[in-house]
Amino acid sequence: MPASADLFPRTLSATVVTALDDNPVVALLGPRQSGKTTLARQLEPGRRFFSLDRDNSYQLARGDPAGFIRNLPERVTLDEIQRVPELLPEIKLAVDADDRPGRFLLTGSANLLLLPKVTESLAGRMELAQLHPLTEAEKERRPGRFVQTLVEEGFRPELRPDRQADDHALATRLVTGGYPRVLARAPGRVRQWHRQYLREIIERDVQEVARIRDSDNLLRLLQQLAHRTAQTYNASRLARDLELQRPTVERYLSVLERLFLVRRLPAWRRDPYLSLTKAPKLHLLDSGLAATLGGLAASDWVDRRSRMGPLLETFAVQQIVAQAEWTDPDLQVRHYRENDRLEVDAVLTRGREVWGIEVKASATAGAGAGLARLAARCGRDFRGGVVLYTGDSILPLGEKLLAVPISELWLR
Repeated sequence: MPASADLFPRTLSATVVTALDDNPVVALLGPRQSGKTTLARQLEPGRRFFSLDRDNSYQLARGDPAGFIRNLPERVTLDEIQRVPELLPEIKLAVDADDRPGRFLLTGSANLLLLPKVTESLAGRMELAQLHPLTEAEKERRPGRFVQTLVEEGFRPELRPDRQADDHALATRLVTGGYPRVLARAPGRVRQWHRQYLREIIERDVQEVARIRDSDNLLRLLQQLAHRTAQTYNASRLARDLELQRPTVERYLSVLERLFLVRRLPAWRRDPYLSLTKAPKLHLLDSGLAATLGGLAASDWVDRRSRMGPLLETFAVQQIVAQAEWTDPDLQVRHYRENDRLEVDAVLTRGREVWGIEVKASATAGAGAGLARLAARCGRDFRGGVVLYTGDSILPLGEKLLAVPISELWLR
């Protein structure tokens, strides 16, 4: 596969272009090495570009934020804005004086911009867009319409005797992940890139974001989360296992979220009196990074299925979240779990409308007991549910329920 992000179309491009048409400031946020810089340069090649990762721009901006902003061209991209957050109040003053759309395109590898103390001055002036690591649909140069199909028209049963599932190819997708620079590498080199990537983030970005002294414990937490990806969050258990205080675990988790390494998937809960789990599920944002930290390889698909199953769920949730964001901004993604352990891995909601998705690391799809319970809870608001499995045909499972090949996440 090609090694650089500029060879892949990014579905978020249209969203960013539209935002620049009617906002003076647009912030393109996402993990390091997800392709933000490449996308920003491609959107408007004539726009002046300043990277705050470079020493000269960084020193000028830190030394005189007001003067740095005052001397910029009319339309400018500021790359890695989280390195000099002092620029944001000066950007506010600049757009207060001249609020023409498209003046500032900011990129950031940390969610500092989502903190109230940072964004309150730019409220009403800035639109945020999140760029994920490459989705499987983007890798295949497909539109990625699985979520759109589910919520707009639904799937229909279809036997596909000519299409054969490839478990090894699927497992390779899981352990590779979506960072563009790993795609042309051999498996061992992918893991080496992941390890170097984490080392750079821990040594530099963590210190800029949170000033954490003991980065070793932060890395230990991330490793524990990789082993527990797709599990509900239990701060007390994590603190006990790591021999840390619970507030420390909470703070470290917040840092990992801010750096786009971990996703906290909230629990779906319409009726507060139902016996439903309130705790979020935690997923590493990228399944390849989770595989490296968890010591998993594609060859483990057969012998370590109990470990590969949660990794498959994390992988699917990443694709679903990304597609939901570009399909309809009103779609929200949650998880559903009852106290008797019936669960649905991803619950999509739009207003009162509800769709459910379960993920199975099996070529035989079960009946979807969690989906059936969710459907009963929602009544007529339940629009449909699918069990993503590793088979090749779309099969009926019950009223409004279907088994759908997981490959539909990138082939549709």
